[in-house]
Amino acid sequence: MINPLDNVQKNLIIKHMNNSDVLAYDKAYIAAPIDSNFKILDAFKGTEKYYAQLEIAIKNNDCKMGEDCSFEESQILRLRKAPKLFIEFMANVSGELQTTEADNFDPNCSADYTVANCVTNNKPGFSKTDGYSVTLTLLEDGTQELMYNGPLFSQPLIINSSSLQAILDANTYLVAPTPNIPQEMNALLVEIGIFEPSMFNQETKELLNSATISETFILKNSDGTPDYEIIDIGNGKGRNVLQYDLDKIDKKASPFIKAEVSGILSSQQEAIAAWNVYLAQDNDSGDSKISNNMDAWVNSWDYEANLPLTPSHKELFLQTYRSIFAQNYLKNYTINQLPFIEEDALVFDLAEMQESKAQKYIDDNNLN
Repeated sequence: MINPLDNVQKNLIIKHMNNSDVLAYDKAYIAAPIDSNFKILDAFKGTEKYYAQLEIAIKNNDCKMGEDCSFEESQILRLRKAPKLFIEFMANVSGELQTTEADNFDPNCSADYTVANCVTNNKPGFSKTDGYSVTLTLLEDGTQELMYNGPLFSQPLIINSSSLQAILDANTYLVAPTPNIPQEMNALLVEIGIFEPSMFNQETKELLNSATISETFILKNSDGTPDYEIIDIGNGKGRNVLQYDLDKIDKKASPFIKAEVSGILSSQQEAIAAWNVYLAQDNDSGDSKISNNMDAWVNSWDYEANLPLTPSHKELFLQTYRSIFAQNYLKNYTINQLPFIEEDALVFDLAEMQESKAQKYIDDNNLN
């Protein structure tokens, strides 16, 4: 079995190779002819002759089991269904393998599927000339089998039509797609109800660039005025910034976060992909990128080893999701936010303001 980090590296190398266009500058590669015809339709050669033989056997009552022609009839039915099954089978295979081309594809998925996608789509470097092969076999049980082989496969990759269909019918994937967590977290900002409707586009549900959290969540003094934090901006000057009731915001957001995570966990394959690509990366920004650093993938969850997810996995997913949402999304709207009262937003002399604030505290508490 291939080492998980070696598998990640192979996926990343293939992705880099496909995106680099490097072969376009390889004169030896350009000069040589390439054979990309794997002739998988050769599997149908001779079927018309076999079909005719079966029909003659039935007509002449010359079947394998005498007058019982059930075998011949089943084979005729298999051959009739074969072309339509082939089209559906190839569509299913192509649809699943295409996931490997997504920008946020989890490289912890088997690299064999990435290689198979390159072979299927005639990517440069994955042709018959480069040592790859694809063979289609029409099996006697009526199913069909694709076998991929070549230099970058860890072992021959065999996909059966009925097995693949059963997986898809169970809402499972051959290759796990990765949910777009940054997009979902941006949508969650609107859904949790801490922004007034005027702060986001009513059609797209996207926050405006000028969006600010509702005044309901601003910390206030006993007299109802905002309880500002004073920050030093240098040269003896300071300014007020708003402070927010983070506990109140957390209580407001919590049920929405739990519902969102519950939805992601409903497909555990997708949950693992989301964990590996976005949550386990320990990124300090919301714009997660697929890292080429192998150290970034050491906390990944292996699909085969970790499915089904345990309660501890699910709890860790929830808490990490909550933490990243707070740090990379909510925090952008809770720090360094200027007062909405114009005069309170002005720059002031820091020493004078701190003295004034201290005197106000003394006066408010009758400490004179």
